[in-house]
Amino acid sequence: MEPFVIAVPDAVLDDLFRRLAATRWADDFANEDWRYGANVAYIKELAAYWQDSYDWRSREKRMNAFSHFRTDIDGVPIHFIHERGKGPNPIPLILNHGWPWTFWDYQKLIGPLTDPVAYGGNEIDAFDVIVPSLPGYGFSTPLRVPGINWWKTADLWVKLMDRLGYARFATQGADWGAFISAQLGHKYADRVEGIHIQMFLPLDTLTGGHVDRAEFEPNDLPLFEKSKLFFAEEAGYMSLQSTKPQTPAVALADSPVGLLAWIVEKRRSWSDCQGDVESRFSKDDLLDTVMIYWITESYGTSARYYYEGLHTPWRPFHNRLPVVEAPVAIAVFPQEVVLSPKRWAEKYYNLQQWTPMLAGGHFGPMEEPQAVIDDLRRFFHLRR
Repeated sequence: MEPFVIAVPDAVLDDLFRRLAATRWADDFANEDWRYGANVAYIKELAAYWQDSYDWRSREKRMNAFSHFRTDIDGVPIHFIHERGKGPNPIPLILNHGWPWTFWDYQKLIGPLTDPVAYGGNEIDAFDVIVPSLPGYGFSTPLRVPGINWWKTADLWVKLMDRLGYARFATQGADWGAFISAQLGHKYADRVEGIHIQMFLPLDTLTGGHVDRAEFEPNDLPLFEKSKLFFAEEAGYMSLQSTKPQTPAVALADSPVGLLAWIVEKRRSWSDCQGDVESRFSKDDLLDTVMIYWITESYGTSARYYYEGLHTPWRPFHNRLPVVEAPVAIAVFPQEVVLSPKRWAEKYYNLQQWTPMLAGGHFGPMEEPQAVIDDLRRFFHLRR
């Protein structure tokens, strides 16, 4: 494992600005509400800000304020932040992002979790925080090993934590990170202090697993309809990335504006922003995400993560109930894209804490960071 500093060559930035200036824009009409996808007028506005006002060097400096490392595990390059906690007994905590996320979506959690006193908390609630980039995402590139998906990532994370000297650890995650965390609690329950997730689905969801309608209480039926609507209206990206990920990769590796539209549309649709994406993410926040994918040329391998999940199916490590035996906390954000009922969760997970959040959507650590911090502290306070 070696220290790593983010340092993007000037030539990469110069090439980006040339491409932005040469954009050929798609025509758009009757799309003020984004019903057809990304609204071109807004993407133009954001692209203009990218060219004229966004300062990558200042954002790069902010990222480099944390301790970054890179290592190789079984031929897979892994980038991660590792920050030690300031307290008498920090719990090692690995934070797992998803798509279209990056490690930087956890930026607002790292300081309060590692140094709680500095943020008005108690030193006994300190964590050693590890924030990896998923294989094939961001600086965990270039990925040249096929077959790497979320459940294989869980195996890699156990090896990573071994290298860091942690026999036991905790884990948190959303999107793919929720699946990774749940797999750690399923296969490695003896190693895991507890898991904290915000999206909770069967581990075989990508290959046909689902929560049966009968599991939904009458009051929970709107959740069932919400999930059906998501898979009917919002899952086109999933079908494409699960079957032919290299085709969009060819286009999005060439067009920064194309990548911008592909990612920002999901940030708007999946967050609790009520149609105003900048009520949850600043322009700088949105462009940070796009930039990390762009400068690392990682969209293609991030999209393949879906293909590998579908074509290398999950198989249970054991057949016991609950499926996830490590202690589990679930944070229920009201605008999460897919929500399952508590009655099912109590059977599938060793559920110890259930927290309905007042606001927030799919990107909880960025949308409602303090709520996530408070929920993590509460869950692990009694497990120290």
